[in-house]
Amino acid sequence: MTARIIDGKAFAATLRDRVAAGVAAFAEQAGRVPGLSVVLVGADPASDVYVRAKGRATHAAGMIGAEHRLPAETTQAALLALVAELNADATVDGILVQLPLPGHIDSAAVIAAIDPDKDVDGFHVVNAGRLAVGADGYVPCTPLGCALLLEDVLGDLSGLDAVVIGRSNIVGKPMAQLLIDRNCTVTIAHSRTRDLAAVVRRADIVVAAVGRPEMIRGDWLKPGATVIDVGINRVEDAGGRRLVGDVAYDEALAVAGAITPVPGGVGPMTIAVLLRNTLVAAHARAGLAKPAI
Repeated sequence: MTARIIDGKAFAATLRDRVAAGVAAFAEQAGRVPGLSVVLVGADPASDVYVRAKGRATHAAGMIGAEHRLPAETTQAALLALVAELNADATVDGILVQLPLPGHIDSAAVIAAIDPDKDVDGFHVVNAGRLAVGADGYVPCTPLGCALLLEDVLGDLSGLDAVVIGRSNIVGKPMAQLLIDRNCTVTIAHSRTRDLAAVVRRADIVVAAVGRPEMIRGDWLKPGATVIDVGINRVEDAGGRRLVGDVAYDEALAVAGAITPVPGGVGPMTIAVLLRNTLVAAHARAGLAKPAI
């Protein structure tokens, strides 16, 4: 058996097209277009790449995209002042502060300062609470993108056994909640789980978000399982420097029913969902019904 390769890049392109259509419809109703403001502190190379990609995607969708690039020595007080300005700006529907922040800035304090109704990254504790109780809010972009891919591949997820490997607030915990909301039976596993291979082997769905290159081996998987690999790890070997996921991809191909590649799987979904969340936020702030995207 050779697993179906889940094309996250193609699915993300379709989602971005739907968002662009939604932006045009919103502009007709509201008389303006949605606005997303991204804040980058410092010059981390990976963060710079992400911010540029987000900017291109925002403009391509017809939204207003603003970038606020601050030097690495920016004080926490200055950053919080900028967040307050963006909270009060009526043209801004979504605010994203790119992580990681320089070590002298308390990331939790900055996230807490963002208006929860503009928190399109879904990191604010208010939005985490909304997700936990099933209320409308903003879900972190990566796990929501994973859920959309799973539904596209499997349809109804009800009754399936799912294992989420990783317990971060950004991916693991919200991913588990999204799967619970879709009526899966969910186990959250991590690096200290006893006999992790046996736990993974019983799962119909495996979401790997542990941040360890190729940690999940092919023989850990239940035959036919659907594997969503969130990991992006840079490794060097005889073949040079390359990106690998948290799953041993070549091994998994021979066992899984479907799997996301790295790159080209989950990654493109993150930005597409960010645009989707911004469009939803714009509708909510304008008092319009939530768009069906």
